[in-house]
Amino acid sequence: MKMESKENKNNESKLTKHDITMLGIRSSLLQASFSYERMQAGGWTWAQIPVWKKIFGNDKKALSQTMADNLEFINTSPPLVSILMGLLTSLEEKHVNRETIRGLKNGLFGPMAGIGDAIYWFTLMPIVGGIAASFATKGNILGPIIFFLVYLGIFLCRIPFAHLGYGLGTKAIDVIQDNSEIIARVATIMGLTVIGALISSYVSLSLKVKIGTVSLQKDFLDKVFPNILPLAFTFFLYWLLKKKQVSPIVLIVIVFVLCIVCSFFGIM
Repeated sequence: MKMESKENKNNESKLTKHDITMLGIRSSLLQASFSYERMQAGGWTWAQIPVWKKIFGNDKKALSQTMADNLEFINTSPPLVSILMGLLTSLEEKHVNRETIRGLKNGLFGPMAGIGDAIYWFTLMPIVGGIAASFATKGNILGPIIFFLVYLGIFLCRIPFAHLGYGLGTKAIDVIQDNSEIIARVATIMGLTVIGALISSYVSLSLKVKIGTVSLQKDFLDKVFPNILPLAFTFFLYWLLKKKQVSPIVLIVIVFVLCIVCSFFGIM
């Protein structure tokens, strides 16, 4: 009986509802520490440090490893980020395999960014902004009040979202543990697919060079291999980053310099 009692005690949650509520509140500062190299990683890590300290206690090595993993690149939707934080926090608390947690994080932050942007910034806020502006243009104070209340509601939703993610994670522990390798692989593939879609949407290169009356871009490259330049340039940057260990900051500088030079000489 004593052994059973001890086992149940070890399985009890170390986090309280207050801890998860504070996680939701702290998630609002996701973009307070922002860089083009790691995007939201600083704010993402800072928001979760208190719950990690409670989970790992005096295990400084585990805390350090968790912080290092979470300082990797992440860019997701601020209104929905507390769902992901709550989910991953529940997995950290149950000491699920680190590769599984990293795979889920990398696989989910991209799709969540797309969902959050579509719901909040491209649908809800333009509609609310239009309604609020129509009131404001007539001198009605109800306009800014409506906009403020909706924005405040979006802010406060971070708290129930954190609890939702934490609850979903707790219920999914057994399934994740039994299928950890498969889930990690699927999540990684999903993340790479999202990144590939972003590359095809945002990387654009076009040559202005002409040989006589023939456009090298429209009359040759586009007919032989459309979008080969964006693809080649992406792989070139990946090669510098992966094989030559070039800093992302240096890569950004390289892109700026190439754009300026090619534009000045009329190449692109």
